[in-house]
Amino acid sequence: MTEKENRRVTDLGTLKALAHPLRMKLYRLLFVAGAATASQLAGQVDEAVSLVSYHLRKLAEHGLVEEAEPRSGDARERWWQPATAGVTVRDEDFRDAPEKAAAHLAASRLFQDQRFEMHRAYLDERARWGSAWNDAASDSESLLRLTAAELAELKKELLDVVKRHDDRARAREATGETEGRENVALHVYGFPFRV
Repeated sequence: MTEKENRRVTDLGTLKALAHPLRMKLYRLLFVAGAATASQLAGQVDEAVSLVSYHLRKLAEHGLVEEAEPRSGDARERWWQPATAGVTVRDEDFRDAPEKAAAHLAASRLFQDQRFEMHRAYLDERARWGSAWNDAASDSESLLRLTAAELAELKKELLDVVKRHDDRARAREATGETEGRENVALHVYGFPFRV
């Protein structure tokens, strides 16, 4: 089996499909789980199974998720998995029309809001994670003086480092090193600002 690649979202329909709050949560949960049923996901998002099934089908229509091999003996269960290794949504693909730019802005804000909520949940539950996880967790801000080209170079280097660590951790997990392993969200933003 070939390794899945990241998918670059360039069309408005797929962007709108992904930029629905529940669909983005379902996509993220599937990405973390690897595969799940609508029933399993419904329990995690506190929604009806029929509603979750509907939204999974909408994601599938746009090639964001796909049916997965069954993980249980129950032939009635329909399993889902991400169709790619992840998605990339870039501003440059949605600049050529006001409707596309507005949709990209709305999607970007949704993604940011959900990332903020993930971090807020960690902060609220910080005491339950213990000192090892709290010492390892990161929350920092760096104010740099860069050109656009230097920021692009920094972004590439950071993404390469993240991929290297992810590949290494997944390989270790595949060999059975699961002790102490948790899902980790790493949100990195780099953007210009003026004071």
